[in-house]
Amino acid sequence: MPQRSKIAALPREVKGWLDQALIEKNFAQYEQLAKVLAEQGFTIGKSSIHRYGSNLERKLSAIKASTEAAAAIAAAAPDDADERAGAVISMIQTEVFGVLVNLQDAEKEDDPMKRAKLLSTVAKNIATLTRASIAQKQHAIAIRAKVNAAADAAAKIGKKGGLSKAGADEIRKMILGIAA
Repeated sequence: MPQRSKIAALPREVKGWLDQALIEKNFAQYEQLAKVLAEQGFTIGKSSIHRYGSNLERKLSAIKASTEAAAAIAAAAPDDADERAGAVISMIQTEVFGVLVNLQDAEKEDDPMKRAKLLSTVAKNIATLTRASIAQKQHAIAIRAKVNAAADAAAKIGKKGGLSKAGADEIRKMILGIAA
């Protein structure tokens, strides 16, 4: 079993400081960081800090890229009803269901404690996904109700202003997104 990283063993506040210092120094000046840590009583080599910094930089870059992609997608294809989230939840539920089926098909010789722990983890994940799915559906219902109310109000205002029933119905259909 590999030796535990000295950085992973740092107290939370020291590790937090190191993370911030790596970011501020643009993932450079490892010797200087090693000296500061040594002054605080932590003997960690610049190579270890470099490995840790490279890994942190990769993680931050991935998060930044996914955040930028999400913002671009949201700008290009608004999703007020949060249908993308519903699709993602559905995909995850399908995968969790597959894991559960495979677990049931597992041989009886498996360690019962490992099996119980895995079942517990899957059950917690299913509960979380179910809550997320319910919240997403409630949000979609609320958005649809608001859109319907806006369409009805626009049609009513149009009729009061002298618009024909056909014209008001056309506006309503356009608001609801069902016009051809």
